[in-house]
Amino acid sequence: MVGAETYYRHRTTNCIAAQVEQELGSKVSVSFGPKPLLLTAIDHRIQYIDIDSDDAEFGPAVDMKVHARLNDITLIDNGRSGVDIGSSSAEAAWSNEGIAQTLQTLVSGVRSDPRTGVLGIEVLGGLAELRVQPRIVGEQIEVNTQSAQLFGFGLPTDLVDGIVDLMTKSLQSNPLGLKPTGVKVTDNGIAVTLVGGPTKLEIQHNTEAYNC
Repeated sequence: MVGAETYYRHRTTNCIAAQVEQELGSKVSVSFGPKPLLLTAIDHRIQYIDIDSDDAEFGPAVDMKVHARLNDITLIDNGRSGVDIGSSSAEAAWSNEGIAQTLQTLVSGVRSDPRTGVLGIEVLGGLAELRVQPRIVGEQIEVNTQSAQLFGFGLPTDLVDGIVDLMTKSLQSNPLGLKPTGVKVTDNGIAVTLVGGPTKLEIQHNTEAYNC
């Protein structure tokens, strides 16, 4: 029994991880609830799954750290045809370093101020600063420009729009049907909380998940 449980737990972990990695674009670690997975082999259901990734990709974003919980899991055809998820929740942290890497040549550095909820983005080699603030509008996060000046003059519109649009796209590219419920600026970046309703992880052919 112990050997069978170990085998099935390892197999199911690899199967679920492969499917989630398709959504997050990075390697993940997977842990299950207290239910023995040998019972899952019979009813194909899992109470919940905890997912952790240290380098998730939300659209163009890099270095997005994510902890998620998927609830009421049903393995379709033992996982070979996908996974139904009843609900989900997640916490994502996007570091100042990750934001700067995502914006690449557009910026030279990013500073966060949790007191004001504003990010200071250094542009033009640090000669100018663009100040932006993320906030939830409807079911999405928008990034609003607070100020953009160089020696008292406004920064080029194309430069500002390019930075803001890329950050907004990163914060709106949520996997697993997740929607933001909170966003705040921290000492080292942006923290986002998200929730999701029923959704499905689809299987892509010629992947590890397809061979579950």
